[in-house]
Amino acid sequence: MAYRKTPAEIRRLSTAKEHLVGCATQVVAEVGWSQASVTAVADAAGIAAGSVYQHFPSKAALAVEVFRRAAGREVEVLGEVLHGPGDPVERLARGVEVFARRALENRGLAYALLAAPAEPAVGAERLAHRRRYRALFAEVVREGVATGALPAQNGEITAAALTGAIGEILVDPLGGPGDGDHDALLADLTALALRCAGAPRS
Repeated sequence: MAYRKTPAEIRRLSTAKEHLVGCATQVVAEVGWSQASVTAVADAAGIAAGSVYQHFPSKAALAVEVFRRAAGREVEVLGEVLHGPGDPVERLARGVEVFARRALENRGLAYALLAAPAEPAVGAERLAHRRRYRALFAEVVREGVATGALPAQNGEITAAALTGAIGEILVDPLGGPGDGDHDALLADLTALALRCAGAPRS
């Protein structure tokens, strides 16, 4: 007869896994993907390195889980803003500002999600999430075109340009000392996004 975990054991393992992922996320935010070794993560979680493999078959699998959860949360927040109140132009501006502000407030993790060198499995996840960001931007741009708030354009191309530009503009502030004028950067980035989409000047 096959052994079945009890509900209490399942809960204990689930709690331990959540704790492990949380600690791994913090380690990645502090030292990046390359330095976030299994040993470093285990030390942060207060467990033996071998215990990590009770939850994940490899370091890559743990890294992918960290990326999916952290980047997935950013996609959710962006979606909430872009689907929120206001006309398409207002929501586009607010979405860019919120995304960038959240990144600048958690620079280490944001840099890891956007640009830090990572193994191929994480790189594949990064590409998949860029497509999700792009899809959200494309949706609001198309809505803006349909309502006349934005000029006729290919929403997918505009969204791709926005996604690439936002990431590229944030790389240096996120990877640097972090002592720049964030308010000015956010204003410039939002203005750029609106120009890219062809929004009329206010």
